[in-house]
Amino acid sequence: MAQRVEIPGSGREASPQDQRVGEVDRDKPIEVTVYLRPSAPLDFVDQEAGQAPADRRTMSHDELASAHGASDEDIAAVRSFAGEYGLEVTAVDQGRRAVSLRGTVQALADAFGAQGLQLYEHPSAGRFRGRQGPLTVPAELGGVITGVFGIDERPQARPHLRPSTDAATATSYTPPQVAAAYEFPSGATGSGQTAAILELGGGFSQTDLNAYFKSLNLTTPSVTAVGVDGGTNSPGTDPDSDGEVMLDIEVLGSVAPGAKIVVYFAPNTDQGFIDALSTAVHDTSHKPSVVSISWGGPEDSWTQQARTQMEQILTEAAALGVAVTVASGDGGSTDGVNDGKQHVDFPASAPHALGCGGTTLHIANGQISSETVWNELPSHGAGGGGISIEFPVPSYQTATKMPANVDTGKTGRGVPDVSGNADPETGYQVLVDGKQQTFGGTSAVAPLWAALITLLNESLGKPVGFMQPQIYTVSAVAGFHDITKGNNPAYTAGAGWDACTGNGSPSGQELLHALGGS
Repeated sequence: MAQRVEIPGSGREASPQDQRVGEVDRDKPIEVTVYLRPSAPLDFVDQEAGQAPADRRTMSHDELASAHGASDEDIAAVRSFAGEYGLEVTAVDQGRRAVSLRGTVQALADAFGAQGLQLYEHPSAGRFRGRQGPLTVPAELGGVITGVFGIDERPQARPHLRPSTDAATATSYTPPQVAAAYEFPSGATGSGQTAAILELGGGFSQTDLNAYFKSLNLTTPSVTAVGVDGGTNSPGTDPDSDGEVMLDIEVLGSVAPGAKIVVYFAPNTDQGFIDALSTAVHDTSHKPSVVSISWGGPEDSWTQQARTQMEQILTEAAALGVAVTVASGDGGSTDGVNDGKQHVDFPASAPHALGCGGTTLHIANGQISSETVWNELPSHGAGGGGISIEFPVPSYQTATKMPANVDTGKTGRGVPDVSGNADPETGYQVLVDGKQQTFGGTSAVAPLWAALITLLNESLGKPVGFMQPQIYTVSAVAGFHDITKGNNPAYTAGAGWDACTGNGSPSGQELLHALGGS
């Protein structure tokens, strides 16, 4: 038998809550996504660091594909491998470094050495096909294939939204009221910009969108649905996911009504999540300049190959000038995990993601009257934040005073980078499935920041893209409201960056100035 090697970080294990309930259908045809190594390394953490958007060099999609996409030789090697195992090559995307292979569950398990295939059931996630142990490939493909996704289909992420629990006492605002309090740039609407939203379930109703934007005296923005890996715009199938989808669209669309919105729907698996991000970032038809993500999960619940692949795609986004805003979670410093340890949420903890944390915001006479860390634990959520155990301190945070991880005592990537109103008791007025509701959660902060970025892009005439190197510099401090009160609870807010609210909530007009705008 030919020698085989493991795909680094591909190991999967069942959780204690996953119960085996039967055998998988090994004759079922499925499609997996195989990601290949870039033809040349791409590191955009230090590249162009600190430069204003007007002076920063970005790459075109063609330039990125040519310089850093998959090589012809690697693609040919995968084609030959697929043929040996009777697999069909259904798609090849050199820029995305992605090859789609179709075959039966058994054929793909044989090709990639998948072990322990079983049908599992999880109390909240339902039934899924799972595997255990690492994946393997022939030795000659070692290092060529960096990730294989789709053999295991367990749910990977959850939406980070929270409904208001007490309508009688809660305060609520329209998204434009929140944007006005944060002094978003006036005169800009996001015109000429396209914003992407990633969704792993649910859908939007055009009737609801028309009614919602009419209630705000706004023209309904252009909203287009794109399916990835069989995902579809499916309103009414999952009320919780519908709430996420509508919150994202209504926040982004009402703050940046001139922007076009493209919603990428994918299944809630690591394959679906990664493919949706890759598709959006490399979409040469719609060309979004910002991607908003309101889904995630504890970073150690992801395989290493998934984290590595997601971060690689986020690095490609940075090279293309695409900003990616990601909710940091609603479970405080534990991310909702009950193991006595602290966890940060992924992909917010990825170094090239703009992690978006949560605050409790009170507005009076159109201005901020108070703002603190959002913490309504134990029952009603808190903004996620902390120190990563998977990613080292990125270069843009090396000069930032930050605590060590309270469990390990080690340093790491600090989360979040920025924040905004997320408390459901000071939440956002939205329309979902025909009902007026109030929602919070860091799910609202990711599209709020995505909307701000579309306004900044329009005002600057250039995409802000990967903005972390700038927002951590002294010159950009004026672009934030520093949040100094509260905790999440393992970490406490204070002057400057903290592991509760990052650099703070936005002062939009000042941030525009700090980035070189007038």
